[in-house]
Amino acid sequence: MSGADWRSESAYQDVRKAEAADMAWEWLRRDREYQKDFSALIKRGRSGSADHFRRKWGLTFRS
Repeated sequence: MSGADWRSESAYQDVRKAEAADMAWEWLRRDREYQKDFSALIKRGRSGSADHFRRKWGLTFRS
């Protein structure tokens, strides 16, 4: 996770250029339950439960 100070205006100078998905990601990555689930997914090697993880958190990936 980024160590940027969320209170600092300089850390978010490009926020006006952000799309809805960018803002959603900024919120999601700070969610403690998401962080816990993501850590567990990485420990399991991402196999098998990745689809469940994506569905639970409503994630889609751009290609």
